[in-house]
Amino acid sequence: MSAPGAGYSGGTAAQAMAAAAARLRAAGVEDPARDARILLAHAARIEASRVTLIAPEELEPEVAERYEQLISLRAIRVPVSHLIGEREFYGRRFKVSGDVLDPRPETECLIEAALAQPFERVLDLGLGSGCILVTLLAEQPKASGFGVDLSEAACLQASANAVLHRVEERIDIQQSDWFSNVTGQFDLVVSNPPYIALPEMQDLSPEVRSHEPEMALTDGGDGLGAYRQIAASVREHLLPGGRLLLEIGPSQGRDVTALLAEAGLLEIRVLPDLDGRDRVVVAQNPL
Repeated sequence: MSAPGAGYSGGTAAQAMAAAAARLRAAGVEDPARDARILLAHAARIEASRVTLIAPEELEPEVAERYEQLISLRAIRVPVSHLIGEREFYGRRFKVSGDVLDPRPETECLIEAALAQPFERVLDLGLGSGCILVTLLAEQPKASGFGVDLSEAACLQASANAVLHRVEERIDIQQSDWFSNVTGQFDLVVSNPPYIALPEMQDLSPEVRSHEPEMALTDGGDGLGAYRQIAASVREHLLPGGRLLLEIGPSQGRDVTALLAEAGLLEIRVLPDLDGRDRVVVAQNPL
């Protein structure tokens, strides 16, 4: 027997969207109408802005079938980004999958802080999809970058996004456990490391907890393990006066600041995101 709301053939696009939104709402999806609209656009292979134009029309059977499959997966909380294969970040679309952390709007605060001063060579530790490093190189056409990730699949995903945004000639991506395969020095080092403490994992949404790579979310401990490793070695790879930018969890500003101060970094500041929560720690290597 089909699930309630399943099967959208024989009706208009508007009716299909309404049925899909009701089904997603019942499944606990946060913004069911938005997701129903985005997924219909994907099923119909049109831009989301054009969904209104097809609303009065009957869905073609193949579109209805694709839509049903997408809604069924979304109802079991597969992220929209995984269903359509991309996520927007800083005005660009990045290819994503279950192998990498989804780019998030709050990470754009790190981009803004990085672009506040010029840089020529940037290192991204744990680059994931490559959204941070690729964005920085796209915004700074004369800069070059080096990105590392422990996950081979993430390195491949980041490489694909580098090609997509035409920065592949200025980027070097390697598999590495933090600094293990990093050589040279940089005037900017950035990272969005796993910062969720293990006990906090159970509080994450099903989309995150079940569909994003655990190694990109948590260190399996108190959430500060990655910051300890970065603080211990980063100065060897920062030029005099070079900057370090780290994304943090909202309650980690004080602890990460203390780790960086103990490592000898200066000018340490904690920057808020658009919701006013601590989001990025900025520090500078002594001259």
